[in-house]
Amino acid sequence: MAWKTIKTPANARPPAPLTVRVQAIPARHAFAEHSHAWHQVAYAISGVLTVAVAGQSFVISPEQAVWLPRGLRHRVGSLLGAEFRSLWIKEEAGRALRSTATAFSVSPLMQALIVEAATLQDVEDRDGYRARVTELILDQLRRAPPLPAALPWPRGGVLTELCEALYADPADTKSLVAWAGQLCMSGRTLSRRFETELGLGLRAWRRRLRLFKAIELMGGGLDVTRTALDLGYGSTSAFIYAFRTTMGASPQAYMRGRSAGSHQ
Repeated sequence: MAWKTIKTPANARPPAPLTVRVQAIPARHAFAEHSHAWHQVAYAISGVLTVAVAGQSFVISPEQAVWLPRGLRHRVGSLLGAEFRSLWIKEEAGRALRSTATAFSVSPLMQALIVEAATLQDVEDRDGYRARVTELILDQLRRAPPLPAALPWPRGGVLTELCEALYADPADTKSLVAWAGQLCMSGRTLSRRFETELGLGLRAWRRRLRLFKAIELMGGGLDVTRTALDLGYGSTSAFIYAFRTTMGASPQAYMRGRSAGSHQ
């Protein structure tokens, strides 16, 4: 199924100093590649976004966002659909922030601030409350840790076909050679293209995909055992070990921490 293009907003006004745009992105829809005269934070309060810039592409969950500095051409879409919250930030307000596209962690506090800011866009700021929320968001952006382990995503072609299939079925066990045959290429060619475009091998990418999906599934209420089975792990203990090795905490502890943070 082909992706469809969403028109970029016409006559968009510059942020002063921050504007939150609210928009639902249907499955397999994306904005045409474009740039802004201001900075942008691409974020979704639910669903998963695909954010592509020159030379790299990310898939991000509601625990993550991508910083896009002014002037950078980018393309934002969603494979399965998402509730998009786009933060436009005036150049001067974001001057102390990053100068390159960066995926970063979104704290429960920052998520709540973005949701709150969206409700204030058309409200007169008589008592300065909107300005204070804006300052808190900018402060959270300064503090947000970058994510070197964000899930990379291909920019198109046969690798996108492969990654979309694995995203839909992370328990898939087909080998690299089997996938290469399905995609009408040699195993060596597929391996080389995967590492060149995504920066890591298929096996390492699969491990990262499974952890990405684990947080999504457990956040939706699935227990650890069912999550492990759905992701194709041979046992719950194998899943817990893989999760703890990468995330620094067991799945239960990680999700308890997120739940506690969201109520602070």
